[in-house]
Amino acid sequence: MRRLAEGAPVHPISRYLASQPRSRAADFAHLEKTVEAAAKHLAGAPLERGEQLETHSGALRANPLIVAARLASDRPDETEARVRGCVTALAAAEYLAGAIADYRREARCGRTVFPIDELRAAGIKDADLVATVPPPRVQSYLEGLRRRAALFFTIAADVLPRTERPRQRHLIVAATLGARHLHSRDSALGTDFRLRDLYCAWTAARRAARQG
Repeated sequence: MRRLAEGAPVHPISRYLASQPRSRAADFAHLEKTVEAAAKHLAGAPLERGEQLETHSGALRANPLIVAARLASDRPDETEARVRGCVTALAAAEYLAGAIADYRREARCGRTVFPIDELRAAGIKDADLVATVPPPRVQSYLEGLRRRAALFFTIAADVLPRTERPRQRHLIVAATLGARHLHSRDSALGTDFRLRDLYCAWTAARRAARQG
């Protein structure tokens, strides 16, 4: 990623990215932060404060989408800012939804996906995070996270201008599916919901319909 950002890519994927017509308009340095965020997550480095959540989820999930959007086409600054806002909100929502689904498995691997200050404020201990049946304090905390994720999904779906919606249909679909699941009365806290699974299913269905 550093070589790509410096204009001297070596890996075939980074060379492909650099060959795109609008590659000079993309800031590939953002992808270094994505790699750093992923490395910290895999190493088990927790977020110390809740206010770091959007920055972390942005580096981990939003930056690649922002770079891709920049490569896709030229946009006025105002429109690009709103696309960036959509992607940033979607990244935060996806992180929270994924954390709700995976927190127990991550905890058993020695990783904490929730901010430490929030866990302490809620009185949640390490043993609570690996419990097969979440204790009431964990359930209450997860419900709060669920509301936050739903709000981020709503923001992501609403912030895009109408002129940009056909081109960014995948973002709208992801935000709508995520919000619908989180608002569903049938979805239980801690169930294995991952937005990427729904999006992959939607993509596969569209591909099959075209081929049929």
